[in-house]
Amino acid sequence: MQCLRDNTYYPICPVLVQVMTGYYDYVLGLIPVSVAGISTALLAAGLTLTVAVPVALLFAIGLIGHAMFVNAPVDDVTATAPAASQDSPQFSAD
Repeated sequence: MQCLRDNTYYPICPVLVQVMTGYYDYVLGLIPVSVAGISTALLAAGLTLTVAVPVALLFAIGLIGHAMFVNAPVDDVTATAPAASQDSPQFSAD
């Protein structure tokens, strides 16, 4: 199988994968990494497992809260709701 790319034939087609990572992908990846990393660091510092895990989970809860409330996903209002035309009559139940 040959591929034509940039007017050049290649004997093997490279598989091109475009990965679009965004803020929420990073948050989802950081949740388990932060729990494992912070728990391990606190265990190495001498805290017990029953203390280290809840403290690490507080950081994960903070990440989730930031993603939900501070940097919340929003829809593009202009793309989803068409503007009302001034020419159309307004009907009401009154």
